[in-house]
Amino acid sequence: MKDIKFNFNDCLISTDEINETAKRLKPEICSMMEATSNGYEDEKAFVNLPEDKAMLEKVSELVKEKKELNPDYLVIVGIGGSNLGTIAVQEAVLGKLYNNLDSSTKILYADTVDEDYIHCIIKIIENSLANGSNVILNCVSKSGTTTETAANFEVIFDVLQKYKKDVENYVVVTSDKGSELWKIGVEKGFDTLEIPQKVGGRFSVFSAVGLFPLGLLGLNIRALINGAKHIKDLCLGDDIDSNHAAKSAAVQFQHYTQGRNIFDLFLFANDLESLGKWNRQLVAESLGKEYNKRGEKVNVGLTPTVSIGSTDLHSVAQLYLGGPFDKFTTFVSVQENFSSIKVPSCLEIKELVAGIQGRSLKTIMDAIFEGTKVAFREKKRPFIEITLPDKSEYSIGQFLQFKMMETVYLGYLLNVNPFGQPNVEDYKRETRRILSQK
Repeated sequence: MKDIKFNFNDCLISTDEINETAKRLKPEICSMMEATSNGYEDEKAFVNLPEDKAMLEKVSELVKEKKELNPDYLVIVGIGGSNLGTIAVQEAVLGKLYNNLDSSTKILYADTVDEDYIHCIIKIIENSLANGSNVILNCVSKSGTTTETAANFEVIFDVLQKYKKDVENYVVVTSDKGSELWKIGVEKGFDTLEIPQKVGGRFSVFSAVGLFPLGLLGLNIRALINGAKHIKDLCLGDDIDSNHAAKSAAVQFQHYTQGRNIFDLFLFANDLESLGKWNRQLVAESLGKEYNKRGEKVNVGLTPTVSIGSTDLHSVAQLYLGGPFDKFTTFVSVQENFSSIKVPSCLEIKELVAGIQGRSLKTIMDAIFEGTKVAFREKKRPFIEITLPDKSEYSIGQFLQFKMMETVYLGYLLNVNPFGQPNVEDYKRETRRILSQK
């Protein structure tokens, strides 16, 4: 197994500044280390998910049981932290076009109450059910009372029970133990999977939230968490050069204090786009806070954006290279692709661009990426570089764990609690009030 690589040469922060900032993180690194001995009783409980053998075995057994039903579709009803991690890993490893290929079990995500979108999901699974095929419904909600999830669960469950007399065998509930959703699951005889109470949704990808659906699709969930274990150990160390999460947090904090508040994750692999969207929630909800830990009103936060190479070089590169100096970029590239495609050398077709015929698309992408980095250097636009060995479960597991630990370290430097999201409750409270009135 290969490690992901980090390059900080173009971050435009001196080694002394990085080290001084990283020293401030020592208490938090110690706190994270202590959390590894506290099971799920610590607010940093997410760090122990990759070590939970009992949870992994329970998930694996349920995956095995549900695979015996040969489901044509798996429908995940969940939103935000309840499905973004699953989408990120699924698309990174299996590809965005997975459902269009010869997939034994296809996957659909019901993460909005947009009627036209949900209507399409209903038509797809109804066609499958009418043909005698099976559909697994996995309802995921940490609180068990998420409005969109509750609505979609009732709608899709109603469809499922019209075709399945033993409908309880086709439903899996993933929630906090004791939540209203959990209670309904137990009452109806659904299989239930527990989310540890102190593991927040955006930190839950290595819990049953992500592992069950990913396992059902055939991913190697053990390799995924082994990647997480490996980089976790590095990111708990005192050596700043090998503690990539602490070093990256220090660099980004320095840029934030210098007035840069837009942090772009520029992914040079199309199938990694949802990895960027997962990171967007992680950073925005964890670090965008009205009050700091002392209760002072501070309104801090990094604004996370997502760009895809080379696609978005044709949409936002002009802004990134010529616009205001308010951005910091993290480039992510992949060393080895699953596929290899060469541009043919056709004597019948004049070469439209010099140097592309006979070259692999990977070679062309690499040239574009190198050209992008040169342009960023010349314009004094700061960036760091992360290189994934491949898009395997092990590599993606490393990246996810790294990003979660990096975010917690940034929270410490910003003096905010990265585990709460009090302002998200504002719109939820108003939504429930409006619905109750109507």
